[in-house]
Amino acid sequence: MVAVSLQVRQAVQADQQQIAHLLFFEACVHRHLDWRAPLDWLGSPHYWVLEEGGCILAALACPQDPPGIAWIRLFVCAASLSRPEAWLPLWMMARAEVASAERPIVAAIAMQPWFERILADSDFSQDQAILMYEWNDQAFTPRPLLRGVRIRPMLAADLPAVAAVDAAAFAPLWVNSQAALQKAHAQAIHATVAETAEGLVGYQLSTENPLGAHLARLAVRPEAQGQGLGSALVGDLIQDTQRRGKIRITLNTQGDNVSSQKIYERLGFVRTGEQYPVYTAQPGEVAYA
Repeated sequence: MVAVSLQVRQAVQADQQQIAHLLFFEACVHRHLDWRAPLDWLGSPHYWVLEEGGCILAALACPQDPPGIAWIRLFVCAASLSRPEAWLPLWMMARAEVASAERPIVAAIAMQPWFERILADSDFSQDQAILMYEWNDQAFTPRPLLRGVRIRPMLAADLPAVAAVDAAAFAPLWVNSQAALQKAHAQAIHATVAETAEGLVGYQLSTENPLGAHLARLAVRPEAQGQGLGSALVGDLIQDTQRRGKIRITLNTQGDNVSSQKIYERLGFVRTGEQYPVYTAQPGEVAYA
C-alpha cells in the first residue's frame, strides 16, 4: 500500500535541485535516450513528482515530443520507497492526465530489467527491440556517389528540410521533432545531408564517443531509398572517423528496420548482442490491472 502522506503533484522549476539530487545519488533511475537532459523538461506538461512533507521521493516525466508521442523521459525514485510504491501513484496520475488529453502513445525503452518489470506489470506491451551495432577500425572503400547526388555538412538552415525527411522516413513513434533535431545538431560531431536537384533527400547525425562516433540518426526519404544514399552517408561518417584517427562507431536501430540493418551489415557493422525492449501503451484504451 502507498503511504497516505505521499502526494503527487505537477513538477515545477523550483523542484530542479531535489530532482537533480535523486538523479545523482539514487540507483533507481531510468533516463530516455534523449537529446535533452531530464531536468531540461521541467516546465513541460506531463512531469510529476511524488513527495512527502515537501521532500521529493520520486519523479516521472513523459512530455509529448512530437505531438502524439510521449516517451518516458524520466523515472527516478529514492531508496526509501520500493519501485512499485513510487511508480504506481505517478503512473496513475500520468494515465489519467494523458488519457484526458489527446491520448498519445506512451513509450519507453527498458534499459534495465527492473524497469522492464514495472512496464510489463502496468498497461504496457512489448512492441519490438532496439538492436546495438558497432564498427571497429577496418578497411573501407567508399563507393562512388550517384550522379547528381552531393553530400555536404548540415547547416542550421537545413533543419526544417531535415525534419521533413525524418517525418517521411519513420513511423510516428520514431519521428524526431524539429526542436529535437536542433538539439541534436548542436551536439553532433559530424552531421551531413544528401541532396539532389530535387532538394535534401537524406541526412545523418553523429555524436562523439571516446573511441570514435555514435551514429545517432540516419534517414532517407522513402522515394529516394534503394539508391545507396544511406550507405553513402554512413560511408562519409566512416571516412571522417578514420581521418580523426578513431577506431569505433556505434549505433542502434529498431528490430523491425530490416533495410537499415542490411545497410549497416554491408558496411561492416556487426551486432554487439545487446538489445533493449521497447514498450508502448495508449492510456484510456486499456484498464489498469
